[in-house]
Amino acid sequence: MSTFQRLRPHTGHLAAMAVFGGYTAGWTVLVRRMGRSLPASVNPWDVLFTAAATFRLSRLVGKATVTRPIRAPFTHVESAGAPAELNETPSSERGRHTAGELISCPFCLSVWIVTTLTGAQLMWPRATKTASGALTALAAADALQLAYTALTQKAEH
Repeated sequence: MSTFQRLRPHTGHLAAMAVFGGYTAGWTVLVRRMGRSLPASVNPWDVLFTAAATFRLSRLVGKATVTRPIRAPFTHVESAGAPAELNETPSSERGRHTAGELISCPFCLSVWIVTTLTGAQLMWPRATKTASGALTALAAADALQLAYTALTQKAEH
């Protein structure tokens, strides 16, 4: 563990964990108040679509150049990343660092997004399946774009 990691205060992360706990509790209260219940079983296709949708939405929010304005108050651009993506570092300003870490990290965002999609699936199953299906199609289209680019570059060389 680096000296930076040992000396760095964890207050921001504790606050983020508390907010996430409240967010999750909020979904639980909403689902119960609306009389919804957990399904008896989970469809493996729903899990796959939710995973793909979570992946795509977390990359879109956390890395895409078009969503940079959302991250701008909390991060600084370091370099270009994958196609149409940016690599960013969190702001060093107190109070913005943890938010910058969370909003620019697809892995961190995934926890929030999958919680949202899971709660939404219980509340509005048809709309959520439609949105998840669209995000899954977008993820597949991105994969096809990358594969096409790789194939054309290979053919040119």
